[in-house]
Amino acid sequence: MKKLFASLMAAGALVLAAMPAQAAQSLRNLVAIEGVRENPLVGYGLVVGLNGSGDSTQVKFASQSVVNMLKQFGVKMPDGADAKSKNVAAVMVSAVFPPGYRRGQPIDVTVSSLGDAKSLRGGALLLTPLRAADNEVYALAQGNVVVGGLSAAGKSGSSVTVNTPTAGRIPNGAMIEREIPTDFSTNGTVRLSLKRPSFETATNIVDSINKKFGNIATTEDATSVSVVAPENPTQRVAFMAKLEGIPIEAGQQNARVVFNSRTGTVVIAEGLRVKAAAVTHGSLKVVISESSKVSQPNAFAGGQTAVTPQSNVSVDQSGRPMFQWPPGAKLQTIVDTVNSLGATPDDIMAILQALDQAGAIEGELVVI
Repeated sequence: MKKLFASLMAAGALVLAAMPAQAAQSLRNLVAIEGVRENPLVGYGLVVGLNGSGDSTQVKFASQSVVNMLKQFGVKMPDGADAKSKNVAAVMVSAVFPPGYRRGQPIDVTVSSLGDAKSLRGGALLLTPLRAADNEVYALAQGNVVVGGLSAAGKSGSSVTVNTPTAGRIPNGAMIEREIPTDFSTNGTVRLSLKRPSFETATNIVDSINKKFGNIATTEDATSVSVVAPENPTQRVAFMAKLEGIPIEAGQQNARVVFNSRTGTVVIAEGLRVKAAAVTHGSLKVVISESSKVSQPNAFAGGQTAVTPQSNVSVDQSGRPMFQWPPGAKLQTIVDTVNSLGATPDDIMAILQALDQAGAIEGELVVI
């Protein structure tokens, strides 16, 4: 019985030792394949068919664009004349060229007003070429704009706006006309670029790949891994499908505190530690109110009525107690302590920034 118990204990110890410190992730979540990426496209166009909600006459480039468009169809405007039409809006059209897309495949486009149009609802985008960074045309966009926002105004000047009526999308609104070349199928090796550079993660990727496929993976730094892939395109695609599914243990990342000063958002990542520190955070509120008092003399005093200013100054300093975090305090302790004081996001930012300046935070502060 003792031997059986000892055997069970030894087996349990082996299982616990084999369990990773953190859950493994698929390789596809940790790296990007060089040569297989998206490319941005952009173009300038016109949206027509608007019910008086287009650009005003103050937008000169919109009227000039209408004149140039009409000229292409044989309609010539008088010299110096502007095409005054509130049913047209100048827009910028943007899209993303997915990796590996071929000629004739459709992609979605986003249409955004460039002038002072009130709304793009009900409009249609005219044929617009979309260019990449090399100024070559890779797609052509056209179609009815789907707008999620709404804007309505009355003659008295009152108006109601819901969401953003000056931007919309055209699902499958552009057609690929030129392919973007890539060396993915011709290069002898495939380079994997880590989304979060880490020496530990790069080492784990190399070890896992070599353990499964042989000695085919190498790395020179913490940002990329080179893998020898089959030369046959079909075999290379099948190889990459297997490669992306390999479980990898990601390396430990520095704990971060992320501040968004515009929205007041504070995100504290798991793993943040705080050294022993005593903190107090108070606020001094000064209120100055101004008023006027009329001094009226008696009927026989011979004086004049005078207006005298009155100032009332009050100072309010809300007393908040000093609190202390124990050494190595974890995320939950920090959150519970701050919430117990009723601190606002601005207060949390100020407290954590002061702790970082004092060297009491074992992590990294990021302001976005």
